[in-house]
Amino acid sequence: MPRLHLHLLSDSTGETLEMLAKAALAQFEGAEVIRHFWPMVRSQQHLDRIMGEIGANPGLVFYTLVNPETRTKLEERCRALGLPVVPVLDAAVEALEAALGQHPKARPGSQHAMNEAYFKRVDAIHYTIAHDDGVGWENWEEADIVLAGVSRSSKTPTSIYLANRGYKVANIPIVVESPPPPALYGLKHPLVVGLTTAPDRLVQVRRNRLLSLNQAPETAYVDADRVAREVQYARRMFADNDWPVIDVTRRSIEETAAAVINLYNERHPQEESDA
Repeated sequence: MPRLHLHLLSDSTGETLEMLAKAALAQFEGAEVIRHFWPMVRSQQHLDRIMGEIGANPGLVFYTLVNPETRTKLEERCRALGLPVVPVLDAAVEALEAALGQHPKARPGSQHAMNEAYFKRVDAIHYTIAHDDGVGWENWEEADIVLAGVSRSSKTPTSIYLANRGYKVANIPIVVESPPPPALYGLKHPLVVGLTTAPDRLVQVRRNRLLSLNQAPETAYVDADRVAREVQYARRMFADNDWPVIDVTRRSIEETAAAVINLYNERHPQEESDA
């Protein structure tokens, strides 16, 4: 496949644009794409500097710019260079404008405004980091979600992803030799979700982890029979406590988090629009 330079221009943090580009690129396996990321583009001078780089590395241009003058300048200069330029959010904004009968605010980064939802996310991230890997069980009742699972079942990355969505998440490893604190079984407010995975896949993940740490790759930690017993022990615990279970064997972190959020919204339907 030919090499493609993909330029991403945003007048805010560019987080939305990056996610859209990532989702689109996932449809083109093996494509060689060099991404150039240009956030906080809010002045003509900044755009001038970027156009020099785009001219030196011509390719496809995606943008999320709301300032009409900046948009027009970008489009004119890309046309002059013969480069395709795509306003990736325009179709969605135009559809909403027609459906709502309301003009968009055209304010850069308005989705990142420091409103109540923003501070909720910050609070959730602080809480989640402080309650990783079984720490702070005394405060678990304050959590929205508690994730339980054996070691390397993606508890921490899923917790952090959920925290960025505004959920306070605690997580705890399920270890046969070290039962969870009794507080886990008496939680009222949090949704407790069990994460499980195929034992053979878990062995592979753990072995790769040991290798990355330059540790011996053959220990009890990756013994197939022992790992199978760990997974069985965790699944029995989940069933005994009637906790919902998500198999993460073939799920990405985003997919696991989406499944957790669906479970949470089923339990708290009135909060769905606030998360």
